[in-house]
Amino acid sequence: MSVDGAVGERGSAVAEFALVSALLVALFLGVVQVTLALHVRALTIDAAAEGARVAARADRDLSSGAQRTRDLLTASLGARYARDVAARDVVRDGLAVVEVSVRAPLPVVGVLGPSGVMTVSGHALDETP
Repeated sequence: MSVDGAVGERGSAVAEFALVSALLVALFLGVVQVTLALHVRALTIDAAAEGARVAARADRDLSSGAQRTRDLLTASLGARYARDVAARDVVRDGLAVVEVSVRAPLPVVGVLGPSGVMTVSGHALDETP
């Protein structure tokens, strides 16, 4: 018999460590996944809003706003996030507004995580007379 009287529990600390560490790694990767998705969403919203502000200026048109959005997305996230950008004029509450919409893929770390696309938009008051 061993000193502590637990011959049947020999090696259980190693098994417990393996199980707990696997759980902690999965939890950490989940937090990283959510953080990355929120970061990409925030950058995409900011690029769409900046593109809408550019397109809404009196000396610019819708295509320049969409191009500004594409440039910002390509510089900050990569070209695959800038593939589907659209700018259009809309009326909200009786005001002329420029809307820039972006459909971008959700970032995935590894094989787990959300799949699909996110759609965000930015708005600015149209300055053209």
